[in-house]
Amino acid sequence: MDLHLKNLFGRFQDQFGSGPGLGPGSGVCLMKVEGISPNMIHSIFRASASLYRSEPWKRLRPGHLFGVRVGKDSDWSGKRQPFQCVQFIGGDGGDIAIYMYRSMSYALKMSDDDSREMGRVPNVEVLRVTYEVESLILPCNKRMVKSLSLEVSGTDRFPVIDVARCMNSGELQFRHPTLEELRLVFAVMKALSLVHPLLVQGEKQVKGLPRMVKFSPFIETVDVQWPPEMFKGHDFVAVTVSHPPGQSYEQEWNKTAVMTRDDDELELASGMTKGTEVGLRKCTMCDKAVHRDESVCCSHCRATIYCGSECEKRHWREMHRSVCNLYEAMMGREEEIKMNIFTFSCYAENPCEWLESLGVHKKGMWRRQCSCYSQRPFGLLQDSSSDAESWGGLQEGEYPQDLPIQNLNNERSQGMMIFLSDWSYYYDVRCLPPSSPVSDILSYPLTLYHILTTLSTHSKNLLLKGKEVTVHYLGPERELDWIKAFAEINHLLNGLGTVQIIMVGPEVPSDLSGTIATNNSRVKVSFVKGLYQEEVTYLTSPDIVVALNCDLDRYSSWSGALEAVNNLRIPGFFTDKTEDACGNAKAVLRNAGLNISHPVAPNPFRSPVRTLAESSNLPCYSNGFVLGVNT
Repeated sequence: MDLHLKNLFGRFQDQFGSGPGLGPGSGVCLMKVEGISPNMIHSIFRASASLYRSEPWKRLRPGHLFGVRVGKDSDWSGKRQPFQCVQFIGGDGGDIAIYMYRSMSYALKMSDDDSREMGRVPNVEVLRVTYEVESLILPCNKRMVKSLSLEVSGTDRFPVIDVARCMNSGELQFRHPTLEELRLVFAVMKALSLVHPLLVQGEKQVKGLPRMVKFSPFIETVDVQWPPEMFKGHDFVAVTVSHPPGQSYEQEWNKTAVMTRDDDELELASGMTKGTEVGLRKCTMCDKAVHRDESVCCSHCRATIYCGSECEKRHWREMHRSVCNLYEAMMGREEEIKMNIFTFSCYAENPCEWLESLGVHKKGMWRRQCSCYSQRPFGLLQDSSSDAESWGGLQEGEYPQDLPIQNLNNERSQGMMIFLSDWSYYYDVRCLPPSSPVSDILSYPLTLYHILTTLSTHSKNLLLKGKEVTVHYLGPERELDWIKAFAEINHLLNGLGTVQIIMVGPEVPSDLSGTIATNNSRVKVSFVKGLYQEEVTYLTSPDIVVALNCDLDRYSSWSGALEAVNNLRIPGFFTDKTEDACGNAKAVLRNAGLNISHPVAPNPFRSPVRTLAESSNLPCYSNGFVLGVNT
């Protein structure tokens, strides 16, 4: 009897709705929208299924509101984006949907903190995407789904899109969405599926809402590609998602001492906290070298470093006031980014001392991890004859052996590519102890492998078919002395596919340029000296372009290289050491006409060793963050 009642109640919930929300979909059919095409309906259903697969309702509740900006206001008919605030319905049970409001104030009016039900405020319109169970959608929608063979969301749900308006009587009035509103829905769903996984849980819970997790302030911009039937002058549109709504790079501190932003009151807020770590750093404002024990940093975000109070005040007035809260959020992600699986020291304030503690200073490939050999050109350090010497004399078993993986792990068989999720999995596959520091160097080849087999669908498919992937590897430096480490990609491919890596850059020595380093039959590395934009026409056409620890905003020569990448119209991936550097890289890529399709995210194969950025205290790891274009 209990089971029967449970099933009956479940059917009642599906049919009539429950929990927060305005009830099930109205039955509005997209086929009746004037001017719509079957291709547009297909695109909307695919975007809907993509969002559903990303499972935002596992973490997000109706109380989590998001601001969404799609393109510019001038792109919309009323010179203003029609719906700008997004809410996820269904995390607390009941209807599964996303609601879009014209403003955050309307969303707040409709959401009652003291009740799981939503209020019905007269004359407020809500653009809804409700995921309905297939068995309960109306006949007109069933016919549409069947006749067009539309993509299902999950196992048995399809989106019903309508605009609900609350009347004075408390009843709901429904209408079909316009074509413009459907374009908006498409762009929002595509962007949300990419960025909501990047939300970072805050330390404090929302007061009065014990079931709702609080997230750190967040803002991210991605480029969404319009399908041909929605194309209006531009292939891509920039979509900015912020939490909470209105979050921007120009946030105000929640401190009364800063409200007037006068210099005297700035001193009250900042306090000029003394740096605590020794070492030479650089002032963010004037680039003057300053010892850490003489430096000051912003007491709110604690990220930026200055040589004194004058530079701090000047930087605040000219720039820092607009990014301080953003930097504070980046600093708050330190614990999330830190890796705790290793037993060796993962903090290298002084690289030489860190290498000494491991017993590998000035040995093998480790010679490029400090400045002791900085006078020697990249690629010209004398190669060690044995693997043990290359790894600085580490004990056997502490570095990856040059043997096929199936010889080390009987569970692996030839012809099955190994898909790695993180360092823990790699160390397990390679039977390495957590005391082994090789991840610091292997971050380069394994980041490349991660890009080829996980982030780039095109490259992954080529490798799975046993074909060759050609990589244009831009701006190599220390990697030129680590070619032995790149042989690890061969073992991970495990007999499937081949990779040709063409390293191109001004740091390639003349003696290496034009040569090929063939460690094995499946991974070939060749070298070309020169600027990429000048050499690309002479190179084998690439399947993908990669630049690691790229510093895009620091070197003017990147502009020509990025123009060449843009002309190739192929996927490109870039890494950098800090989240801020990747943010700057985004701006450089956009200025070059490239579209950010893989948002900035922590790289699972970043070096676990925390180093010091030149002029900030932001979390800094080699290949720490990754972003992609044209993916």
